[in-house]
Amino acid sequence: MPTFPAPDGTLLAYHASGSGDPLICLPGGPVQDSVYLEGLGGLDAHRTLIRLDLRGTGSSAAPEDPASYRCDRLVEDVEALRVHLGLDTVDLLGHSAGANLAALYTVRHPERVARLVLLTPGPAAVGLETSGEERLAAARLRTGEPWFAEAYVALEDLTAGRGTAETFEAVQPFFHGTWDEAARERNAATVRQRNDEAAGIYGSEGAYEPEATRAVFAEFGRPVLVVAGEGDVNTPVPTAAAYAELFPKGELAVLAGAGHFPWHDDAEWVVSTVDGFLA
Repeated sequence: MPTFPAPDGTLLAYHASGSGDPLICLPGGPVQDSVYLEGLGGLDAHRTLIRLDLRGTGSSAAPEDPASYRCDRLVEDVEALRVHLGLDTVDLLGHSAGANLAALYTVRHPERVARLVLLTPGPAAVGLETSGEERLAAARLRTGEPWFAEAYVALEDLTAGRGTAETFEAVQPFFHGTWDEAARERNAATVRQRNDEAAGIYGSEGAYEPEATRAVFAEFGRPVLVVAGEGDVNTPVPTAAAYAELFPKGELAVLAGAGHFPWHDDAEWVVSTVDGFLA
């Protein structure tokens, strides 16, 4: 397992798979073992995927200072990986909450980012608000599912601020384009893969400066792709579209019928879309 030291000495691990030009991949969760990204539906047949295990997850060591789990503090871990790989510039992909880290890296090191892919991105770093009705509208695309009624009531509670841990678990089918046994197993695995202590710190006070981030993005002239799932209640299409519009060269691609993990819903489409953009 290849490793490298973070600036504070924490030993970090990464996984390289596939062939072709490298693509650094930052996992969501937040702070979840990068194993869930796997080959991103076969993208590793076209690119060498470099999956970073964030500190305290996967094969990476936990830091001495838990405050270093905060998203803005993780930026220099990504920069240390770039230096370790000997890359002058990087193609960078961030999924879900990992898109916040990708965003902050781009703000701090814009000259190092050649192309940026934001895959069903969490928008906290740029301060975009998603209305409850946008989430509910995405959910209503699934009205024909046998689990829909119970999950929709739970989502209504969450969007009204009445949610509990049990309520959040009840809405999990909306995160997956198909709520089958494989999706249930992947959903259960997130509990084992996520560092809950780190997740609570990742987006804590001071992590983000949305106005400053948007200002940098307005001047960022490199290509950016935002990928959305049509039925994703976490990052509905209007939120993803607004994110893409922050960039002079931002593009939006929407996968019909997909959830928050689109490479499980239509791997061929994701590979073709992302690889075509990077090429």
